[in-house]
Amino acid sequence: MSVEKKIHAASGWAMLAAVIAGYLVSNVLLIMAIINVDSGRMSGLSFLALLLLSCFLFIACIICSCGFFTLQPGQARVCVLFGKYVGTVRDEGFRWANPFYARNLGMTSAAEGPSTEKDEKGSKLLMAGHHHGSKISIRARTYNGERIKVNDKMGNPIEIATVVVWRVVDTAKAIFDVDDYESFVYTVTETALRHVASVYAYDHMEDDDATANAITLRTNIEEVSRTLMEELDRRLEMAGIDVIDSRLTHLAYAPEIAQAMLRRQQAEAIIAARKKIVEGAVSMVDMAVEQLAQGGNIELDDERKAAMATNLMVVLCGESEAQPVLNTGTLYN
Repeated sequence: MSVEKKIHAASGWAMLAAVIAGYLVSNVLLIMAIINVDSGRMSGLSFLALLLLSCFLFIACIICSCGFFTLQPGQARVCVLFGKYVGTVRDEGFRWANPFYARNLGMTSAAEGPSTEKDEKGSKLLMAGHHHGSKISIRARTYNGERIKVNDKMGNPIEIATVVVWRVVDTAKAIFDVDDYESFVYTVTETALRHVASVYAYDHMEDDDATANAITLRTNIEEVSRTLMEELDRRLEMAGIDVIDSRLTHLAYAPEIAQAMLRRQQAEAIIAARKKIVEGAVSMVDMAVEQLAQGGNIELDDERKAAMATNLMVVLCGESEAQPVLNTGTLYN
């Protein structure tokens, strides 16, 4: 496992002044050599030595000019010298480092991410590999994942998507321990989301008391998001990636069972409403019978109480308005 080593680069302004001075000196030496050899005050051997010194100084300045680079806030440069990792520069501004540090850190085998192309069926296609530059962003990034279809704990197909906020905290691990850290984040996010979605059920089952207090995807968004974040942190640690936040952005039943689940939810809602209506009606009937009995003005036997309770229940629980019926006889005739 690679470990990031922080190094500091020299200020580019001081080195720029030195390079400009070197260019001027090399040109002055060249002009002096030409003038002196034309006037006969310099031998041919001295002229050759001065010419070589001027050329050497000029080439050295050209090489030193390749060491300049700039870093914006939130950027770092990975320094590799002839295949050996030297360290990471995080000093922002105009800097100068060894001109022989590699500017290209190799080519990835394939890249897969939000910008990948798709075929006619909507499947992802692997793009050609791309080059890794020596500069790497350490700013926070956002990956808005696509909707994926997965089976929940109960085996129901659901559609789910997530958004992940992440950043690189160890540049050495990100560059050297994985082939392409961006593609690695996208792939691991999808696999972790599939795993977390398969651990929990989409919703509670009304006919299953054992799962009444269990965590579900629909009712416990915070707990599920926290579990997903912990899972991503554990899997992305090897790539030097820190997960700042992760949230579910889409959660729904798959289209093939969406209508059936909608009817089930509607039935559950109707049953719950009917239950409330019946409970209220029973309490009202019980209260009416008790108050009539306590008044003492009206005496009701058990049969009349049952008839009154039946009528009240019909009136209170019925969906349509009650129609009055005039009884010309008695309850017993």
